[in-house]
Amino acid sequence: MKLNVKAFALSCGLIWGLAILAGTWWIIAFDGATAERTFLGSIYRGYNISPLGSIIGLIWGLADGGIGGAIFAWLYNCLVGGFTKKDQ
Repeated sequence: MKLNVKAFALSCGLIWGLAILAGTWWIIAFDGATAERTFLGSIYRGYNISPLGSIIGLIWGLADGGIGGAIFAWLYNCLVGGFTKKDQ
C-alpha cells in the first residue's frame, strides 16, 4: 500500500505547526512570554516564546513538517515498491 505524498505532507505539516503553536502558548500560559533564545529559536529564524513567535513557529512548522512528511512518504513509497511482488 502506497502513501499519498501530498496528503501525508500536509498532515505532517499541520501536526508539527500546530504542536509548536500549542506548545508555545502552553509555555506562555504558565511561565509568561520571554525574549530568551530557545532551542527552536536557534533552528527557526524569528521564533521565540511570544504571541508573534508562536505564529512564526506555526509557519516554520508547516513548512518543515510538510517537507519532512513529503520526503518520508516518498521514501516509503520507493521502499514498498521495491519489496512487493509485481506478479500479483
